[in-house]
Amino acid sequence: MRSQDQDSSKDSKQISPTKTQRLHKLLAQSGIGSRREMEKYIEAGRVHVNDSAATLGQLIHEHDIIKIDGKTTHLFFDLKFPKILIYHKPEGEIVSVSDPQKRTTVFSKLPRIKNEKWISIGRLDINTSGLLMFTTSGDLANRLMHPKFEIEREYAVRIFGELTEEQISKLKSGVKLDDGLAKFDEIRYQGGEGANRWYQVILMEGRNREVRRLFEHFNLPVSRLIRTRFGPVSLPSRVKRGMMLELEVKEVEKILKWLDMPFSMVSRNESLNKVKARKKHAHPSPYAPKVKLDRKAMLDKKIGRKPVKRRIRSDSDIKKI
Repeated sequence: MRSQDQDSSKDSKQISPTKTQRLHKLLAQSGIGSRREMEKYIEAGRVHVNDSAATLGQLIHEHDIIKIDGKTTHLFFDLKFPKILIYHKPEGEIVSVSDPQKRTTVFSKLPRIKNEKWISIGRLDINTSGLLMFTTSGDLANRLMHPKFEIEREYAVRIFGELTEEQISKLKSGVKLDDGLAKFDEIRYQGGEGANRWYQVILMEGRNREVRRLFEHFNLPVSRLIRTRFGPVSLPSRVKRGMMLELEVKEVEKILKWLDMPFSMVSRNESLNKVKARKKHAHPSPYAPKVKLDRKAMLDKKIGRKPVKRRIRSDSDIKKI
């Protein structure tokens, strides 16, 4: 016969927390925001743990109740496989969730996702176009943005004028700006027409208007600025301005391995299965060959299923489009 003490100790083991993580890291991992954003949330008193104000670096158990702005938030202690979205940002859009001036924001165009939110990996100013990346993982965003990881950013730059060899040398060795020393790790001449010249530049920081300010230091205004690569991800030529593309699970896996970031194979396989399910139930293409649809109609007739009427576009219809 078990004693009462033995039963109570067993119960306490069943409900005792087995996993702990630092709060700001867990919030970022769960897709609430980047680590920096979560630290600001905690400092501002917006985060509570079991009805007490949270502190920076606080350890959290999986049974703790976390609230942000008074609302209970579900956190993922197990590594959740992230989504990554690439967007070809056109000029005239701002990288902000909302804007008091009612300008177009990139977030207003992103697809909605349940129980998660898109976090921008870096920013582009309103007059800069090109590759902009989003993810559902605050940890991944932090890994790609933080200066200590030295992730390359590549740009195509059109300037009015031409750099001298001396100026190129200074841009590679370092130029003193208002917020400290800045430089290009690589700079290559790409040709041009008239008074305009194109350059390809690579740097490992994401400071505000850094590329423009480096050229303006030599009184060479930038007339076009396009980001073409961020770390291991290049802007695909098929993704035109204003278009977006969510990366396949296997492509995200390659990026995580390149960054040496851990991930759960269970959550990875779950994401893969969801993608397969979406493709399986996708609406048939209006350009499907007629012979395949005729064969399907024959099978439907054999099993007694009512045929579904589908409009097959003729060659003349396609030419008109």
